[in-house]
Amino acid sequence: MDITQSFYDELAPQYDSLFLDWPGAVREQARILEGIFQRCGFDRGARVLDCACGIGTQAIGLAALGYEVTASDLSEGALREARRRAAESGAALRFERADFRALSETFSEHFDFVIAMDNALPHMLTKGELAAAVGSIVERLRPGGLFVASIRDYDSLLKTKPPYSPPYIHKTDRGQRVSFQTWDWTGDSYALTQYMIEDEGQLGVSSFRCEYRALRRAELTELLLAAGCRTADWLFPEETGFYQPIVAARRQSE
Repeated sequence: MDITQSFYDELAPQYDSLFLDWPGAVREQARILEGIFQRCGFDRGARVLDCACGIGTQAIGLAALGYEVTASDLSEGALREARRRAAESGAALRFERADFRALSETFSEHFDFVIAMDNALPHMLTKGELAAAVGSIVERLRPGGLFVASIRDYDSLLKTKPPYSPPYIHKTDRGQRVSFQTWDWTGDSYALTQYMIEDEGQLGVSSFRCEYRALRRAELTELLLAAGCRTADWLFPEETGFYQPIVAARRQSE
């Protein structure tokens, strides 16, 4: 098991603690994604593959809006949590374990949309791995389909390579939750440690470790166009309301 799988397997049961209101975030992120889909000419009849679904933050919300959603992830722990949360919410969607570097090994069909949100692509630590992931994802799009992904604003972060992220402090009825990350840089890559402190009657401290490669927007754009996309447009938080830059890349029509 690689470090990314371990990270999400271990984090999955507590992942929603990173949000003050996870169900609210599910609804809001689905609304944001639907706005992008509609802007690109799609409606709720579209078929969606969330190829890095985690605990279902985007997939469950889109299914609740009426989209036909398939959700996949490499982490068994994340999938287990996503299935449970989907069942509790009443959302109908299909789950599969899949590596987004080799989606055709799991899926034979093509989709109107493939999404990979919340900085999933920078887990690819080499350009070769990233190119394999992008090629695999674009190949699962129908002609004219749309790939939507979000990454951190690494173009800005690489100027200073900060050693940590500002903390999130969530006040709750029982106390507060604090989460923050430390970043240990080596070149354009960094080892991340996610700390979570829960002070809600009983103090609890957890930490989870992973690795990322800082991915510039130009590099991802180049790979998307080389993989068969005819456009790759970047949308920013002030435009979408999402907390990270989003790329919307449309596969060429055949």
